[in-house]
Amino acid sequence: MLQENLNKAELAALVNRLTLGVMFLAHGLLKLLVFTPAGTAGFFESVGFPGFFAYLVILAEVGGGVALISGIATRLVSVALLPVLLGALVVHAGNGWLFSAPNGGWEFPAFLIMSTIVQIILGSGAYAIRLPFLANVKFAQ
Repeated sequence: MLQENLNKAELAALVNRLTLGVMFLAHGLLKLLVFTPAGTAGFFESVGFPGFFAYLVILAEVGGGVALISGIATRLVSVALLPVLLGALVVHAGNGWLFSAPNGGWEFPAFLIMSTIVQIILGSGAYAIRLPFLANVKFAQ
């Protein structure tokens, strides 16, 4: 049985946080190790974004994923990751609803945006690293 002092909202925040963190980390590592940064930059340019955005997105996804998994500044990290998801939504918006559509639809980025907003509302939840210098910043955790 789980500890008595953990409520359902804290556990829900933990599950959502870990899920988002793993997803961001996996996507960032995919861009870094499989597509390569140069290949990702080329893709970004092909869809109308500046190529250097690819490096920022890789950094945001890998760093943000690790921070979310750890529970470090969850709300701040989640807010910082929203532009990445909005960019993905823009790229996939013209492809139709389902992500199985050619070039991927917009359902998955839209779902992730909503899940990230839920994380911002819930905060870090259970088993999060609380940094002392952010202790007085209520919105951070």
